Amino acid sequence: MAFTSTASETSSDLRMSYLDVLEAEAVHIIREVAGTLERPVLLFSGGKDSAVMLHLARKAFLPGQLPFPVLHVDTGHNFPEVIEYRDKVVAEHQLTLRVAHVQDYIDDGRLTERPDGSRNPLQTVPLLDAITQHRFDAVFGGGRRDEEKARAKERVFSLRDEFGQWDPRQQRPELWNLYNGRHDPGGHVRVFPLSNWTELDVWHYIAREEIPLPAIYFSHQRQVFLRNGMWLAPGEWGGPRRDEQVQERTVRYRTVGDMSCTGALESGAATIDEVIAEISLSRITERGSSRADDRMSDTAMEDRKREGYF
Repeated sequence: MAFTSTASETSSDLRMSYLDVLEAEAVHIIREVAGTLERPVLLFSGGKDSAVMLHLARKAFLPGQLPFPVLHVDTGHNFPEVIEYRDKVVAEHQLTLRVAHVQDYIDDGRLTERPDGSRNPLQTVPLLDAITQHRFDAVFGGGRRDEEKARAKERVFSLRDEFGQWDPRQQRPELWNLYNGRHDPGGHVRVFPLSNWTELDVWHYIAREEIPLPAIYFSHQRQVFLRNGMWLAPGEWGGPRRDEQVQERTVRYRTVGDMSCTGALESGAATIDEVIAEISLSRITERGSSRADDRMSDTAMEDRKREGYF
């Protein structure tokens, strides 16, 4: 994982590329949180956005260690490759990892399995409990405004009340990149350093910084079955049904989440450059093309965010 300078040197002067500008903004946000709030935590799922966010956070505090822990809400239906990647990164960089397990909540009756097998919506309660238990007052998330219309409403510093709930009408203006992390007792702030990034920005930055990712982001052979126009992976979550035939296809994943609702794309993009070329031609957002949970209703994401979701 290579760290580069935040400026691109030319023969005559020093100019910042658009990636340098995005990087500088994100690093400033991360340092602002560390300097003004007491107990931050960084959400780390092992996906590409959280990998970039962790890279930026480590860069912000070099040569020191990351001064706050990372948190993963484990649905129990994660892709094995992603969990393996998460644990490898945590060990390599000597990070403090907190894990909230959805399975624990199902086992003791605090949560109930959904009929569709998806545990993605079940992450909210374990997340809020982890925030309360560890008294986190700032939670870094990898959300970007280009992902989905509800996330486009989000501020960089997004207030949550004492119940972890979000009200888009109560967000503060952020003029001139001035951020206000003050919150009521019991509440906290969600912080999104990648707000102004696009999916292509993320991939160009991954290429420039040589950030390793789980292998499922690149073309590979996998057994999948078709459901509602999406190629889903078989698993303990309840797929496939009797009328759904498992096939072996050449696929990759554009986003990573619960196996029950994360669709694979048929793709031959096996390198970062090929992925960038493929995304450049796409006219569908990554969540729109590969996340079944966002298709439940027109306001699915906003409804979940109001309840305390990422």
